[in-house]
Amino acid sequence: MTRAALATLSADPAVGDMMRRSAVYQLLQPGQQPLPGMTTRQVVTFSSASALTEAVTGRKLPAGTYGVLYDPEAWSFTPKEEQRDPVAAATRAADVAHAHGLKFMVSPALNLVTVLNPGGKGPRWKQFLDLGLPGRFAAVADVVELQAQSLERDRSTYADFVRAAVGQVRSANSRAGILAGLSSNPPGAPVSSQHLADAMSSTRSLVDGYWLNIPGKGPRCPTCNPPRPDVAIQAMRAAG
Repeated sequence: MTRAALATLSADPAVGDMMRRSAVYQLLQPGQQPLPGMTTRQVVTFSSASALTEAVTGRKLPAGTYGVLYDPEAWSFTPKEEQRDPVAAATRAADVAHAHGLKFMVSPALNLVTVLNPGGKGPRWKQFLDLGLPGRFAAVADVVELQAQSLERDRSTYADFVRAAVGQVRSANSRAGILAGLSSNPPGAPVSSQHLADAMSSTRSLVDGYWLNIPGKGPRCPTCNPPRPDVAIQAMRAAG
């Protein structure tokens, strides 16, 4: 969870207790300090492999940082050259992270197919699989996060994508951890806590955990709906 999501959700007694009994990655933006009072693995996130490299080699990470996460997407925050070959960029970033004793996590967006496969037909999630991207990223990563949150309104589609992507990850790197993405307020039609609970119940045996996001509307998510921490809390309570 992001620092902000962790702060919000941990204030709920039931969810806070659940998180204290779980392994939690606390996702920080560059320059952020971790939320105090929580036992978490601190991970600093970057949308640019070059920025990640500069921060790691320049020793600009908070003390006690567990790992770094590379989030390449087809957006202005990932350099164009990295969008055109995100696996090569991830490989360079992984080499730097590992050389400095850090775990390397990667969270490639489905919209990368608009750059890697322009004019491609069919849903982005199928193109993403057809390009073999989950396995190609997994080959260099310690943890792969599958950005499946845009599919969470349809339990079957969400499960189909996660199942196929997990198969690619496991084949490429049997030791890699796998997380699946969820969002309380993605772009488009509002989602309910039941959508999230169904997505989790349909994939719980496939993955090691989830990235539960509560995005705020802004430059990184201009079409996101208003934050809905209540949806996230209800889903976590339902999931147990």
